[in-house]
Amino acid sequence: MATTNYFTLKEYQLNNNCPECYSNDGLQLTFKQKITENIFIKAITKKTTHEMHCNNCNTQIYPVRWDSDIERVVAYHERAIIPKKPSIKLKPAAYIFIIIDLLILVTIILFMSGIITI
Repeated sequence: MATTNYFTLKEYQLNNNCPECYSNDGLQLTFKQKITENIFIKAITKKTTHEMHCNNCNTQIYPVRWDSDIERVVAYHERAIIPKKPSIKLKPAAYIFIIIDLLILVTIILFMSGIITI
């Protein structure tokens, strides 16, 4: 079964006012990139997400509560981040699976050509 995780690309401390507690030194903006992993591969996708959290009132700030100043700052930082390139890494189970498949294919070819007989 595939699992999906996110790793942190960049975190920013914002000077904007929090929509909940109105302090101007507690907002933290975090950008994350998606990693998909299963028994055969570990893949970094190009999908990125962002979330905002206020450290003073310990609340998650959702985009519905953002004002126009916060939206502009988030848009600026979105353009500034550079996500990691999408990649796929094979795990040892994938290499074992490939080798076993190749051995079966070679055995079938040798049996069909008459080199190996039963």
